[in-house]
Amino acid sequence: MLAELIELQEFEASEDRIWCVAWNPTGTLLASCGSDKVIKLWGREDVNDLNLAKISSLYSGERNWVCKSTITDGHTRSIRSVAWSFCGNRLASAGFDAKVSVWERDGQDFVLQTTLEGHENEVKDVAFSRSGLYLATCGRDKSVWIWEYNEEENDFACAAVLTTHTQDVKHLKWHPQKDVRHSILFRFSSPVMQVLASCSYDDTIKMFVEDNDDWTCASSLESHKSTVWSCDFDVTGKRLVSCSDDKTVKIWHAYEKNNREGIRSPSGVYPVWKCVCTISGYHTQAIYDVKWCSLTGLIATASGDNAIRIFREEERQQMDAPPSFSLVASNTHAHLQDVNRISFNPKEAGLLASCSDDGTIKLWRIEQRPS
Repeated sequence: MLAELIELQEFEASEDRIWCVAWNPTGTLLASCGSDKVIKLWGREDVNDLNLAKISSLYSGERNWVCKSTITDGHTRSIRSVAWSFCGNRLASAGFDAKVSVWERDGQDFVLQTTLEGHENEVKDVAFSRSGLYLATCGRDKSVWIWEYNEEENDFACAAVLTTHTQDVKHLKWHPQKDVRHSILFRFSSPVMQVLASCSYDDTIKMFVEDNDDWTCASSLESHKSTVWSCDFDVTGKRLVSCSDDKTVKIWHAYEKNNREGIRSPSGVYPVWKCVCTISGYHTQAIYDVKWCSLTGLIATASGDNAIRIFREEERQQMDAPPSFSLVASNTHAHLQDVNRISFNPKEAGLLASCSDDGTIKLWRIEQRPS
């Protein structure tokens, strides 16, 4: 092993399962949600609240994380997912009650801004676009909904309902680069094609694009043999990692038009996504989540075998060689039950959060060693 996965802290977050954890954009708050219908916000304990003996016993740069606040009035059934806007001033939650709640920062608290309804039953995931202009939701009704923000009304309205998938839609991920509207100069920029990836029980990943106010499925990524539970882009957005019930992790590469490999796009406009690497033989149960760290390039997985595993890309000996990844750290007893979700801190390299069916949240530090 070329790295070590060190447990920093464990939270007894709930007596029931925790479905999701998500860092805010500054990495100072961790949101969690689960079957208890409660959203909790965790932050570092204030130094003023610690005595000198406790301070001296802490690791350098580390402080205990504590529950700063709870949100209890948004849903009547399990909360499956929670997501932050890129500005950090909004929080969205997706529930099994078929509702999506959007919360807005009010000082140190979050107040309910709006409730979005339209899905027929359980909403499985929610995700803000980088600009905050769009909110995407998906669910058991096999649909992906795109909601557009109206600044004058301070509310979201349905912009599109996408029904390309044939089974439950499990997860959503916006492209990290195909959106310049987060720039303070966006008013002077030409519109950019939005790209949204979705994972489904139908064993596929769909790439949806917004072009001239119309949403369409640009491509379908097919290589997994069972449910695709999660996916994540690398920092460039040119590659995607996915995980599945088939116990594999796959790396996909986007081939733009006029690529040197000569791969042609059927549409002549949208990129072609090809599977260029399969990571297998490490997981003994379904892989429920995968994250590609934008700071270190490491890939982390969470699975039904109670384990967290960390993979690193190998250096290529030849430029045209396919990518390969090796296992550099793991904890096969990370939790007592299924690990449902993991999240890399966006500002502190190597800081990872995880949550589980066992009702706990854990914080981990990935210590890399020279290869």
